[in-house]
Amino acid sequence: MSTSADLTINIDGAARGNPGPAAYGYVIARAGLPPIEEAGYLGHTTNNVAEYTALVKALERAANLHAENLLIRSDSELLVKQMNGIYRVKNPQLQELHFQASELRGRFAKVSIHHVRREANSRADELCNEVLDGQNSSSGVVRSSPKPRKTTTESSSPDRAREEALICLRAVASAWAHGDAAAPKPEEIWDQLWSILEEHGLLRASRSR
Repeated sequence: MSTSADLTINIDGAARGNPGPAAYGYVIARAGLPPIEEAGYLGHTTNNVAEYTALVKALERAANLHAENLLIRSDSELLVKQMNGIYRVKNPQLQELHFQASELRGRFAKVSIHHVRREANSRADELCNEVLDGQNSSSGVVRSSPKPRKTTTESSSPDRAREEALICLRAVASAWAHGDAAAPKPEEIWDQLWSILEEHGLLRASRSR
C-alpha cells in the first residue's frame, strides 16, 4: 500500500444568499493524467450543505477510481474541523451529510482532510460560480475555462459580512413574526452566521467550538 496520496482532491460549495441558489464543485488531481472536474446545481440550500455535498460527491468518484489514499483540501474550516472530530455536528441536515461522508471515508485506506485558504482552492470555487452564473445548471463534468474571480477585498470585506448577517437575521425575524412553520431553528441560524464569518475570512484557526 502506498503511503502517499493516490489522489489530491479540492472541494468547494457555494450558496448565494446563504441559504440561496447553491452549487458544489470538486477537482481530482491524478499523477500523469488530466484532472477530473465536476460541478452541479443543488437548488436552494446553505453554503455548508453545498460544502458537504462536494465532499460526498468527490468521495463517491474517488471510490469509483479505486484509490486507496486521498488528500482532500477544502477552504471550509467548519467542514474540515467537523470531519476531523474537532467540532461537533449540531445541524440535523449536516449530520446526515457528515454520516454519508464518514461512511464513504471508511472505504479508503487513508483519507486526510486539510484546510486551505480560498486562493489555494480557486478552481473548485470557479466551478461552483460557473454553475451559479448559469453556464452549467445540472450535474456533470465541467470543462469550461476559468472565469475571473472576485477580488479579495470584495469577497472578504467585514462590511459585506455584516450586511449578509443582517439580511440573514432580518429574514429569520420576519419568518418568526409571521409564524412561518419553516422558520429556521436557533442552531440553523448559528450555522448560517458561522458560514458567513467563514466565507469572509473572519474566523481564527485557533478558535474552538
